[in-house]
Amino acid sequence: MSSRNPSDVWHNWARTETANPARVARPRDLDELAATVRDAGGLRVRAVGAGHSFTGAAVTDGVQVHLDALSGIERVMPRPDGTAHVTVGAGTRLSDLNVALAARGLAMRNLGDIDRQTIAGAISTGTHGTGARLGGLASQVVGVRLVTAQGDVVEATPTDRPELFEVARLGLGSVGLLAAVTLDVVPAFRLRAVEQPWSLDAVLEHLTGTDGLVEANDHFEFYWFPHTRRALTKRNNRVLDDDLEPLSPVRAWVDDELLSNAVFAATNHLTAAVRRLTPQVNAVAARALSARTYTAPSFEVFASPRRVRFREMEYAIPRDAVGPALAEIERWLASTGELVPFPVEVRFAAPDDVWLSTGYQRESAYVAVHQYIGLPYVRYLRAVERIIAGFDGRPHWGKLHWLDADRLAQLYPRFTDVQRVRATADPMGVFTNDYIDRVLGQVR
Repeated sequence: MSSRNPSDVWHNWARTETANPARVARPRDLDELAATVRDAGGLRVRAVGAGHSFTGAAVTDGVQVHLDALSGIERVMPRPDGTAHVTVGAGTRLSDLNVALAARGLAMRNLGDIDRQTIAGAISTGTHGTGARLGGLASQVVGVRLVTAQGDVVEATPTDRPELFEVARLGLGSVGLLAAVTLDVVPAFRLRAVEQPWSLDAVLEHLTGTDGLVEANDHFEFYWFPHTRRALTKRNNRVLDDDLEPLSPVRAWVDDELLSNAVFAATNHLTAAVRRLTPQVNAVAARALSARTYTAPSFEVFASPRRVRFREMEYAIPRDAVGPALAEIERWLASTGELVPFPVEVRFAAPDDVWLSTGYQRESAYVAVHQYIGLPYVRYLRAVERIIAGFDGRPHWGKLHWLDADRLAQLYPRFTDVQRVRATADPMGVFTNDYIDRVLGQVR
């Protein structure tokens, strides 16, 4: 453990949170991680990963723990059906994990749209992808190894310490420091990606139903450009390994780097400087989108480079509420004159049984709203939060929101069980901070 200069302040990726911890720990192995907790000396302890959470989940004034050394695949346990249980260090970046799994002929069932996070941070905050028959990343976890508030190392699974397992796999690190997780993975697969601009009206008309866009595709999402009636649709479906239609390197660079990052950054700088141009810029951007189709390994399709910084809020709502929710957001934008250059992202997920999952026992649609880092964001996000409240929305644990434990207890049927397990596992609040206390309540 090393001292840190008080002026050496940590920032998260979106620059919404800062921390100036009393000490910084970079444990080299499990023993040093356990010793870090035992030697905290009354300071609060929080792990930090890639800093991609928009909330204060990783903030601490005590001991900040970096898990980078606890990374990589520890063991692979093949199963008769071709799947496998793979144990990986908690500090493993998703980008590295995807490559390591692919080298072994394996893949995660589903992923989010960025891969910079650590596996521990991703599951602990409820990261998810899109797919009507698939849950979030935490639903793929079948075992955890964690360091408790006493500095002990314990293992938990659905059958061994099942309640601790539930809160450890998605609980904001409130019951211990994750050292490793065991994932249920599948044989590597390829996806055929079909990306097309549609009218928003057509998307909403064909969204649901047996043959609708959500149910008829393995993975479906769309991006609506505010101040327009245009959307970009993305349909990703599994294909055979010999169905090859790769995207040319030049087209990939033009689409994913030049247009999606460099040009998008320039247009956001422009609209930040001249706000009134936002509707026209969005209209041009929406109409400039070109369709593309390609096949690639699953993880290369799921994740995209995101170099333009933004602030984000995302809520899970019932699937049939997407149209009404977007209509209300559009009405608010029109009535207030608020200008938003970032698209609204809509994704879908299956119900799951993870206690703090935003998809707990409910077919969900995820509505994510963003604002460029150079623009004010609170008014817009708070307005959307008020709108989503009418649909019993559940906020993503790692993205901006203003709910507290009293309201969240009304949205999650197992919320009091989470509080009970947390109080037992960490009665002195070793692993808490202001954000954890706000959303889970103070340990009593």
